[in-house]
Amino acid sequence: MAVAGDRRDPVYDKRRRLAGELRVLRDMSGVSGRDLAKRIGISQSKVSRIEAGTAQPSAAEITAWARAVGASDETERLLATLDEVARTGVEAWQAALEGRPHLQDEIREREETARRIRNFQPAFVPGLLQTSGYAQRVFAMFKSSVPGTSVAAAVAARLDRQLALYEGDREYEFLITEAALRWRPGPPRLAIAQLDRVATVSTLDNVSVGLIPLSAEAEAPYLQGFSILDDGDAGDNALVLIELDHAPLTVTDADDVAIYQNRWSTLWKTAVFGDEAQALLRELTVQMRTLEG
Repeated sequence: MAVAGDRRDPVYDKRRRLAGELRVLRDMSGVSGRDLAKRIGISQSKVSRIEAGTAQPSAAEITAWARAVGASDETERLLATLDEVARTGVEAWQAALEGRPHLQDEIREREETARRIRNFQPAFVPGLLQTSGYAQRVFAMFKSSVPGTSVAAAVAARLDRQLALYEGDREYEFLITEAALRWRPGPPRLAIAQLDRVATVSTLDNVSVGLIPLSAEAEAPYLQGFSILDDGDAGDNALVLIELDHAPLTVTDADDVAIYQNRWSTLWKTAVFGDEAQALLRELTVQMRTLEG
């Protein structure tokens, strides 16, 4: 996936440093990649991918690697620290946006490498489903904390990202709470247009939209919205993207990713789809129209 190969990605840079340390340790020990693979119980190809920074080794594999090449306890502790840093990437919005008007192009590049994109939003409509007016209001709010953001450029780039919805070669699944649909960053007419947009996109063959009604019994807390990008039904090569108030967060550790995959499965069970979802959208539209007068 793009996280492993995008050289502008801060997560990749951290993983590359870990990869470099592991490669140097093996070279200095005189142990070949084939022999090392046998000693720690992984394939030679995985050793190569770890050293290239395209695969994230597990904590156990890093420990076994260090001991197989006779690394000191201090070096082993350093590797553990680098591993922890590489597994969760955080770069403040201000730093991430330095010299750029928005981050939509970077997000699109990640999405283009995935076969399936799953997005849960408890607070607002997902970016890939937003109308231009809705997106404009959202980015304007964001600009207050990150002044360098160009609202017009960000909106245009977000709409450009949405073209992929109609290409049909990628699966999209959305889970949106009723509370998110009721949230209005503008007048009722803006919300009505946004509800219509969600209803329309949900009819695409490669798009599934599940709505979680306020009346549904909660089976999991709605702590934070997140996106899961992976290779498809098997969920291979998955990563999680989370937008925090101060920074975008990238999660690549398999155990941590599994937490969000399990959360997704739980939330999916509480959602309504198809005719039920369309009925809820119509009901919300009627309620919004009563606010116009």
